[in-house]
Amino acid sequence: MKLHTLLDLRGNIPTFLHISDGKLHDVNVLDILLPDPGAFYIMDRGYVDFARLSILHMAGAFFVIRAKSNTQYRRRYSRPVDRSTGLRCDQTIVLTGVKTATTYPQPLRRIRYYDQQTGKTFNFLTNNFAIPAQTVADLYRSRWPVESLKVERQVELFFKWIKQHLRIKSFFGTSENAVKTQIWVAISVYVLVAIIKKRLHIKTDLYTILQVLSLTLFEKTPLKQVLTGGMNTTEDGDMPNQLNLFDNLTGQ
Repeated sequence: MKLHTLLDLRGNIPTFLHISDGKLHDVNVLDILLPDPGAFYIMDRGYVDFARLSILHMAGAFFVIRAKSNTQYRRRYSRPVDRSTGLRCDQTIVLTGVKTATTYPQPLRRIRYYDQQTGKTFNFLTNNFAIPAQTVADLYRSRWPVESLKVERQVELFFKWIKQHLRIKSFFGTSENAVKTQIWVAISVYVLVAIIKKRLHIKTDLYTILQVLSLTLFEKTPLKQVLTGGMNTTEDGDMPNQLNLFDNLTGQ
């Protein structure tokens, strides 16, 4: 199975999720994604499909994606770059492949960047010609894991948090419905905890918040007090705010 996720990096909250079997190629998910005009979509080479990228472009959205080594193109124009920053070129290109020239006839921007930390050179394609070339490189480098660069990116951290803290590694059932239900519950918990952290301006990490909430599920104490002021207990250790599961039940 695969969990296809679009992460909104303004709050590290998933805005799109699709659960599929392991046979569905990642790029096919672009067919069911509704583009948000003005948004930047940062994608790896697995999503290089110029027909689908053209749909994003026509919808008014921007993309930054790594180019494949066999991408065929012709340079139209080159802009000057500061090579001391790692930039090697900033070009306007058009695709010349047999199919790509038709599926994406609009000009593209090609940016070549040398990463001093890894010693590797990366080629980025984008349909945005307004932002600086360095910003294009920074968008990709800071938002997605780069092979051989041992730094955890936001997307990696999201999946790591889900796997480690929401018990996704073991499933209560093995049917399709059982697996999907458990994943959706886990994602919902992640989103709720992230919303609490943001709205209450809590500096505590998500894992600690989750642990505190798991211990205070049946309390009437306001969340902000629980997460920032500690728990009040009586001298004998009882918790006065603990709810009684049988308050509304009458015996016969």
